[in-house]
Amino acid sequence: MRLRIGTRGSKLALWQARYVAGLLREVDAGVEIELCVIKTKGDRVRKLPFAAIGGKGVFVKEIEDALLGGRIELGVHSLKDMPTELPGGLVLGGVTKREEPWDALVTRDGCGLDELKRGAKIGTGSLRRAAQLRAYRADLEVVGFRGNVDTRLRKLRAGEVDATVLAAAGLRRLGLSDVAQWRIPYEVMLPAMGQGALGIEVREGRFSDLLGAISDEVTFRAIRAERTLLRRLGGGCRTPIGCLAEVEGSVLRLEGVVCDPDGRRVVRGRREGKDTEPDALGEALAEDLLARGAEEILEEIRAE
Repeated sequence: MRLRIGTRGSKLALWQARYVAGLLREVDAGVEIELCVIKTKGDRVRKLPFAAIGGKGVFVKEIEDALLGGRIELGVHSLKDMPTELPGGLVLGGVTKREEPWDALVTRDGCGLDELKRGAKIGTGSLRRAAQLRAYRADLEVVGFRGNVDTRLRKLRAGEVDATVLAAAGLRRLGLSDVAQWRIPYEVMLPAMGQGALGIEVREGRFSDLLGAISDEVTFRAIRAERTLLRRLGGGCRTPIGCLAEVEGSVLRLEGVVCDPDGRRVVRGRREGKDTEPDALGEALAEDLLARGAEEILEEIRAE
């Protein structure tokens, strides 16, 4: 069997695609795998904010087009980049075991968020991160900051900003765990939906047995709760929403936050339920957040 895997061309994306390829070979040693590098809109347009170039999906659409056109069999994505609504004919066929999903504050000296000087510049291209940073410390200057991991670290070392925020999972996968970093507590910053996990997208009805063998069921249940929450809230790159689901035994816990972009209003909630009912849990928490003020925040953002 020959499989073509669609991936972006960054170091991190290639690491992720090779990791999935390795898992597939463990299940079927005879499988032939080819990595097909596909440049997405998010890769081509680097100077504009994500919201200005299409929001959620800017790193996946061209890979999805290749899937639908039969040019590849699988697409490997950082799950946090995947929209909650997939094109007709495509499904999330597998989810890898999740790395630690927390966000890391990266500085030149490893200082923490509380130790940054007043007015310090923090670079991030994520509205979710920016809003939660502003909510925690309104004195910080949050500036637009795009590029792959290497680019952002280079800009940091050059002194363009005092700090940046990166996914800890990405740093670990690139062998950069020794970069001066400080774990941002979940109480301060909830991660993006799916952060730390990889999603394998496929045409409906294809390779279900193979992908089922490499997919992590516990992570999949947690991700379903997060994706349902985000879908019900109508979240995308223009909406500062964070969430995290964790499974403990048969209990699934889900926490979510909705902020306005300035961080002045924050609606946060937490629910738990059965791990066999992730969609119901995601719906319940979404309704709770909407009723307590998130709906007003989201409507104002959409009207802008």
